[in-house]
Amino acid sequence: MSVGVGGGGVFALYLAWRRQRSTEIGLRQKERDQDLQDRVATTTETDAAERRITELYTKSAEQLGSDKAPVRLAGLYALERLAQDNPRQRQTIVNVLCAYLRMPYKLPEEGSADYEKQVQEREVRLTAQNILRDHLRPGPDPARPVETFWLDIDLSLTGATLINLELARTRVRVARFTRATFIGNAWIDDAVFESNVWFSGAKFNGRVHATGTVFGGQAWFVETAFAGSAHFVGARFGGPTSFNDATFGSDAWFTDATLAGESGFGRVEFAAETRFTRAVFTGNAVFDGVSFNSPPLADGVRFEHGVPAEFLRGGESPPREGDRPGPPRRDR
Repeated sequence: MSVGVGGGGVFALYLAWRRQRSTEIGLRQKERDQDLQDRVATTTETDAAERRITELYTKSAEQLGSDKAPVRLAGLYALERLAQDNPRQRQTIVNVLCAYLRMPYKLPEEGSADYEKQVQEREVRLTAQNILRDHLRPGPDPARPVETFWLDIDLSLTGATLINLELARTRVRVARFTRATFIGNAWIDDAVFESNVWFSGAKFNGRVHATGTVFGGQAWFVETAFAGSAHFVGARFGGPTSFNDATFGSDAWFTDATLAGESGFGRVEFAAETRFTRAVFTGNAVFDGVSFNSPPLADGVRFEHGVPAEFLRGGESPPREGDRPGPPRRDR
């Protein structure tokens, strides 16, 4: 009797264990099924979001090809919103804006048949430039950039026509302005170019404001033409820098500038007042064939690798090798 009861108890425990195990297996299967459904839903949602982004991008980009200026403006603003909401799309959209600015453009000429269209196109191009400006400014505290700042952006504006370009206080990774035409003035004061920047063959028709600008990598101004004044006061050049064969049609100021890498001013033509007051050349400096319209102002300039002979011949009061700049002061 006791054996039967004992056996029945064991069997009951076995059945309870089987039911519990079956329940647990069922729960685990339901969890796996739910996880799979969640993953499928997430994937579907992600795919749908990607499709919406692609559709919005395509539609906005197509608007830029419209012959109506208001439609092109709408396309620019739509791309701006898309980039702001989708950080992964920002460089792609910046590339589109740069490509638009690289398209050929002539300034409006009064009396011409297409005068009104060119005026409207000018407004569209200025809008594209302003979008870049607004989103390349990190704000007053670069360590805590504003939400509208787009990080790690490259600019490709080779051959572009740029009107009164405003990039002051912006931060850019790599920038290409090779053979670009700058109409009006160009402001890059206190801008930071984190890596290389190219201005070779560019034409500045107005003034260039580059006070306090930081060039973190290589800076190329080979054969660049400066028609107006060019002020690089307090600018910092962190890598190799070349102004070889550049022309300065008005005053050129490098007061308090620091050139850390090898710097080239070979065959540069300075047609007006030139200032290198308290400039510091920590790398090798080359002034072969340089032409000064008048002796450069060079009080306190320092060449850590020797004063170039051409600079000595052009200077009114030649600096001594190893001379250190005086107290910080800005010549304007």
